[in-house]
Amino acid sequence: MNAWSLSDWQESPIQAVLFDMDGVLVDSEPIYFEIERSSFVHFGASVDDEEHHGYVGITLETMWRRVLDKHRINASLEEVLSHHKEKVLTTLARPDRLEAMPDVERLLGFLQERQVPLAVASSSPRALIEIIMERTGLGKYFDVKVSGEEVDRGKPAPDIFLHAASLLNAEPASCLVIEDSRNGVQAAKSAGMRCIGYRNPGSGNQDLAMADVVITAYRELLDIRDTLPISPLVLENKA
Repeated sequence: MNAWSLSDWQESPIQAVLFDMDGVLVDSEPIYFEIERSSFVHFGASVDDEEHHGYVGITLETMWRRVLDKHRINASLEEVLSHHKEKVLTTLARPDRLEAMPDVERLLGFLQERQVPLAVASSSPRALIEIIMERTGLGKYFDVKVSGEEVDRGKPAPDIFLHAASLLNAEPASCLVIEDSRNGVQAAKSAGMRCIGYRNPGSGNQDLAMADVVITAYRELLDIRDTLPISPLVLENKA
């Protein structure tokens, strides 16, 4: 963990935690990279690693709009999205392709025990969020799940995090976001929230400089869990 003082947050404790999904809860980014590289080749787009990593954290539709425009692909958005989603669902149907990030379930269990409201705020389609939450067993920890499909503007705009906070009845300043991408960190900070950057090698070389703190493993938070400045909200459905 980089230099960080818990006392900086004591005057405004954390009341809710919002998690990105891909690369934060589940180690899915390498799977997506593999599928995306295959799809880029299929449609004749020469996308290098730097460009590819720049798409981490944004919606699938936004990524393909940019790729279609930049590489002048002779295919419709509907065609590439249909092709891509079919490959994703086929790949994720394999039982060996999805794993929760190391120690993330321990962290979620700790937060749930402390009655901290939790949300998933992911750029992935709603159907994919539900599949991954069910397949990994992580869905039981979350009070709210929000997809990038459900807001006007995707990351790096703050809309998805503001919407998730609203559903939790939490003030943005009381929320903590955990993100693995530059786009996600920017969205969290634009929403007026605190942000932990999760350095995941599978997410490529992401600039997490805007995050309040950067970690490389969830055990870094678990090691200091008893001193985390948490003052959870009480949700009606948790009464």
